[in-house]
Amino acid sequence: MSTRRIKKVAVIGSGIMGSGIACHFANIGVDVLLLDIVPRELNATEQAKGLTLQDKVVRNRMVNDSLSAALKSKPSPIYHQKFASRITTGNLEDDISKVKDVDWIIEVVVERLDIKQQVFENLEKHRTPGTLITSNTSGIPIKFMSKGRSEDFQKHFCGTHFFNPARYLKLFEIIPGPETSQEVLDFLNSYGEQFLGKTSVVAKDTPAFIGNRVGIFSIMSLFHTVKDMDLTIEEVDKLTGPVIGRPKSATFRTVDVVGLDTLVHVANGLYENVPSDERHELFKLPDFISTMMENKWLGSKTKQGFYKVERHKDGSKDILSLDLDTLEYRANKKANFATLELTKTIDKVVDRFKVLISGKDRAGEFYRKNFAALFAYVSHRIPEITNELYKIDDAMKAGFGWQHGPFQIWDAIGVEKGLELIKAEGLEPAAWINDMLAAGISSFYAVKDGASYFYDIPTKKLEKVPGQDAFIILDNIRKSKEVFKNSGVVIEDLGDGILNCEFQSKMNTIGGDVLNGINKAIDLAEKDFQGLVVGNQGANFSVGANIGMIFMMAVEQEYDELNMAIKYFQDTMMRMRYSAIPTISAPHGMTLGGGCELSLHADKVVAAAETYMGLVEFGVGVIPGGGGSKEMTLRAQDTFKKGDVELNTLQEYFLSIGMAKVSTSAYEAFDIGVLQHGKDIVVVNKDRQIATAKAHAKLMAEAGYTQPIKRTDIKVLGKQALGMFLVGTDSMEASHYISEHDQKIANKLAYVMAGGDLSEPTLVNEQYLLDLEREAFLSLCTERKTLERIQHMLKTGKPLRN
Repeated sequence: MSTRRIKKVAVIGSGIMGSGIACHFANIGVDVLLLDIVPRELNATEQAKGLTLQDKVVRNRMVNDSLSAALKSKPSPIYHQKFASRITTGNLEDDISKVKDVDWIIEVVVERLDIKQQVFENLEKHRTPGTLITSNTSGIPIKFMSKGRSEDFQKHFCGTHFFNPARYLKLFEIIPGPETSQEVLDFLNSYGEQFLGKTSVVAKDTPAFIGNRVGIFSIMSLFHTVKDMDLTIEEVDKLTGPVIGRPKSATFRTVDVVGLDTLVHVANGLYENVPSDERHELFKLPDFISTMMENKWLGSKTKQGFYKVERHKDGSKDILSLDLDTLEYRANKKANFATLELTKTIDKVVDRFKVLISGKDRAGEFYRKNFAALFAYVSHRIPEITNELYKIDDAMKAGFGWQHGPFQIWDAIGVEKGLELIKAEGLEPAAWINDMLAAGISSFYAVKDGASYFYDIPTKKLEKVPGQDAFIILDNIRKSKEVFKNSGVVIEDLGDGILNCEFQSKMNTIGGDVLNGINKAIDLAEKDFQGLVVGNQGANFSVGANIGMIFMMAVEQEYDELNMAIKYFQDTMMRMRYSAIPTISAPHGMTLGGGCELSLHADKVVAAAETYMGLVEFGVGVIPGGGGSKEMTLRAQDTFKKGDVELNTLQEYFLSIGMAKVSTSAYEAFDIGVLQHGKDIVVVNKDRQIATAKAHAKLMAEAGYTQPIKRTDIKVLGKQALGMFLVGTDSMEASHYISEHDQKIANKLAYVMAGGDLSEPTLVNEQYLLDLEREAFLSLCTERKTLERIQHMLKTGKPLRN
């Protein structure tokens, strides 16, 4: 076990990538020194101020401007703006000597070997022996970079390829140089996973490494297919987006965001450097790409690429698409395929692939061609770019946002069927595929005893995927460890006396079956176990309550049933709070409305860093009705005890709900009061989240968890607070800042959070506030405008403002 510690890093180069890497190290609490070059001439602003090239503000202009631009960008590279204070800026002339005090130097300068070698020569003059030094190159051979450097430098040097944006994309490729020590590789592999929250993949020193080699092949293959099949860019983006578990930006929108020039740079590098690649000619740029490069149609950075936004004088805008035949922009065309319609009822992406390749239309033909090319290509990349097939899948999932890697997709289709597709396209798989089948192994992966195994080519056996001992993978244990199941949840035994309640509803919405499942999980845990985790590994923790169910009850005016449903929700949340066993919520991704309310009532929250959490009920015309309004009132009064001005504190919590605030990270969730300092924690690597939540549940149980006593000491301010709120909402409505209906919702919330129109501050219990909350929620469900908002949300997925 390495005793190496990373307390401070130096990032050399402050461009988009360098600033992003610096911000992500700041995210995890590391002290960062960010350095860049000194400008060679003054800009107009500096000249006007009478500054000289010797002034510090000028000498640090490049690094400070780059970091400032990064911190203002959206999505933000940093979990919380206050974390930027962990970054110190400087320049490569005045401050390079400071690298002697860091534990890791990361070079992120321009992709030119001569410049990188010059930077390394200067760094070695100041670097302390034993310090890690790595290059964030996307393709320059590592073996050339450290040439001529000292033995200690070469021993501690390798490539560490972060993907952009560094905060959001999980792939962390580690590429050894000729002399890199095994200790360094092992340390970086572990550090990337445990501290940076990455999927660490040790790659071979081959052109574009793993992620970009396969990713650029996939995109270039599509560029040729789109012409061969006479498809539009809209059709390709429809076929290569969420329907197959890829990002919404799919193919052409992704290229626009990344920049066509970036893609072309890597593709040209591959064309020049992999002459023996069996698909070498595929990396040659199609004519339409060459024309776009000449026209500087590079994507978002040049305001036009495959798509172009046309803005009109009235403020409206149209998104135009590039016609690849005429190379002129035209109105967007809707893409429709009968094959895609067949997958609408198939929730799990992995179950769609067999349907997609069986399609009788052009979509089916596209998928057969696309997957055949991909399967054949990745089979031939072993052992060239890696010895283990799972690393290719890991790289594509973590670096390109694919839900399933190539070999996982092939497994889903069937290995034999995949071979049929390959041969139908006139391609050949690598010989090891047939060897695997001859050895009696019919899939690339298997699950045994809750662990993932992969086909190891040299031994011709299934071997355990390394590094998974720190994780609990619910897909692997669901069948063998299932304790209870209904249409809404699966309850699994995590071992050591801890249960997990996993939502299985669409988008993990919370309806009757989910509430039944939560209650069943608490019943089981109280009877035969020691603790409960509520967590899942879907795309999002929960988008909230099932508003479709609420809408139907409200439209049918079934108010007694709706009242009972809301009370059942509230009662379930209170069971989370007042059960005999510790309850842990493990939110990640979207944790909205009812999903947030559940977390508010858990004994502890173990949140993934990328958790977007908030009470958003205002957007559909109601207030939080599952205990959220009550809980924010309770939390505000708990802050009263610390001596804050009571009305101001209550107003802050009121605004968190009234403005439907949603955190852009788990760390921001502390600011809006939905996470609590000293109680809740944040996990950077989401893969570790369930295991960490289990550990905390076990720890709390073993420490002697006692069922909490129900609260009867909640101080509400009555008319004093209610008056303040009503004056505020009157003023906002009068100035047209909010609508009349918004005011009505806000006034209902004000009544709840004030504790009603009590004549003086009073101590009440939670049930008192829950009853007020439920009454307010139900009364808003009788409003026509509320029903319009709910209907709009159900149709579009977006809130409607009246």
